[in-house]
Amino acid sequence: MRPRIAPSILAADLGRLAEQVALAEQGGAEWIHVDVMDGHFVPNLTFGAPIIRALGQLTRLPIDVHLMVTEPEKYIEEYADLGAANFTFHPEATIHLERQVARVHEQGMKAGLALNPGSPIGLIEEVLDELDLVLIMTVNPGFGGQNYIEAGTGKIRRVRQLLTARGSAATLEVDGGITTQTIRRAWEAGADTFVAGTAVFGTPDPAEAIEGLKAACGVAV
Repeated sequence: MRPRIAPSILAADLGRLAEQVALAEQGGAEWIHVDVMDGHFVPNLTFGAPIIRALGQLTRLPIDVHLMVTEPEKYIEEYADLGAANFTFHPEATIHLERQVARVHEQGMKAGLALNPGSPIGLIEEVLDELDLVLIMTVNPGFGGQNYIEAGTGKIRRVRQLLTARGSAATLEVDGGITTQTIRRAWEAGADTFVAGTAVFGTPDPAEAIEGLKAACGVAV
């Protein structure tokens, strides 16, 4: 297992989006992460369909969409049509959780569930075997540039143990405060994919920043 980096365009310069995405690819990014916020489920309003459509024209990397919105099921078909590869949402944001996971799969996308710092792991246990991805938030979602919540490391470890016990091959992704100083803790706890916004696009050289994040995990890449 090698670390996978998913740069978040939440921190990108949208006026230079094509250039920034190209630099991320150059640095070895495996996915491009898009945060969709509705100003209701979280206190911010961000990207939607136009950005996902634009990214589909700029990169062949998988587009990793994280919906921090109420009723995420409203967007399943649209985002699939736009080319999203991963569709991750929060269990608290919808009802009939298993039904929505199945609908994501029916549209040809990988299905993920996200857990906020205060969300118990039990929220996803009943559908864990049907998930392709579990996203652990190590900040309270809504804004970029926040500091990593240390208690998240223990949650990452517990989810990894649960995935292993269930024989699940689901990706274990982490989002929030990922830097060269924090990524190794999350990696050693069992995460394999890391969302990084400011740590990539807030630097003079995003390509070099991605290489540095991978090197900070302490494994050959």
